[in-house]
Amino acid sequence: MGRNLQSGEKLRPVDLARGHGLSTQAVRNYEEAGILPAAGRTAHGYRTYTPLHARALRAFLALVPGHGHRTATAIMRAVNEGAVDEAFRLIDGSHAQLLRDRETLQAVESALRDLAPRADTAAPRPRRTFIGPLAGELGVRPATLRKWEGAGLVRPRRDPLTGYRVYDEADVRDARLAHQLRRGGYLLEQIAPLIAQVRAAGGLEPLEGALRDWHGRLSVRGRAMLSGAAELEAYLRARG
Repeated sequence: MGRNLQSGEKLRPVDLARGHGLSTQAVRNYEEAGILPAAGRTAHGYRTYTPLHARALRAFLALVPGHGHRTATAIMRAVNEGAVDEAFRLIDGSHAQLLRDRETLQAVESALRDLAPRADTAAPRPRRTFIGPLAGELGVRPATLRKWEGAGLVRPRRDPLTGYRVYDEADVRDARLAHQLRRGGYLLEQIAPLIAQVRAAGGLEPLEGALRDWHGRLSVRGRAMLSGAAELEAYLRARG
């Protein structure tokens, strides 16, 4: 494969596939999806590829870890269609999402700090709210809060006269944590034991571990975006 790339010889689908740990069908699928430029054809109709196709494939595979399969596909399709500005817009969108995720993580860490015991001289007045206002505050639907309740993430009590759900200060705290962790990609079954530990005395350690893991995943994604950008730039230069 390396010899072919350096000499500029035509590449068979199997050459391109083996050089990147893929099947020949995957290579054909990527071409049909617009990830690769259209292949040349022999007199007998067989596909032939070039080092430019190999660069396109490397760029796509490098973009996927940082941007996801769908966005990486859209980026490569835009480049191959000559819509480079659209490709840059998609890349900007991924970076903006990464920044939002970092800000979300900071918000979760701030919420965690708020859970630490404080030596306040005057206890704040207990807060009580209902499902509609709390859903509006979080930017979710009331049905979402009911789903979280079913999963044990929040435990509102019922007003004895009206039957309405009443969320106290601890419930609001748990709902905020659940909301932030959901935005961070955690599943309900992963969040439930964390919040259960938060409720228990001295139970913040599991949430702190989750936040450390979250930090690591964001860093890995950021570095993957850098690697993807380098390979995409090489492909753009090769395209001229």
